[in-house]
Amino acid sequence: VQLQASGGGLVETGGSLRLACAASGRTLSGVGLAWFRQGPGKERQFVAGIARSGGATYYTDSVKGRFTISRDNGKSTVYLQMNRLQPEDTAVYYCAAQPGIITSSIGISSYYGYWGQGTLVTVSS
Repeated sequence: VQLQASGGGLVETGGSLRLACAASGRTLSGVGLAWFRQGPGKERQFVAGIARSGGATYYTDSVKGRFTISRDNGKSTVYLQMNRLQPEDTAVYYCAAQPGIITSSIGISSYYGYWGQGTLVTVSS
């Protein structure tokens, strides 16, 4: 699976962005998907994930109610809609994919074998 992330940019506090991650090389059916981020001087952090079945979604506490992850298997794309952005959301955002990943592992970066190149999100105060 090759992943190509896009949609990052500069936005003011309170603004919105939608990230997209297009996959090629195989269908996304049965593939668990997630977004991680790495801020300046910080470790990579789980942001949101969606189960391989597509039904269940998971979020880190700091983005609950503001971010929404979704997938379109027909377009082989996973999205991250980010609303009410805050300066602390500034980071490089990475999409990740892993066929067959189980629910309990969705938030753990080491379980993902496929990563996009990252897209920078900068939120100005």
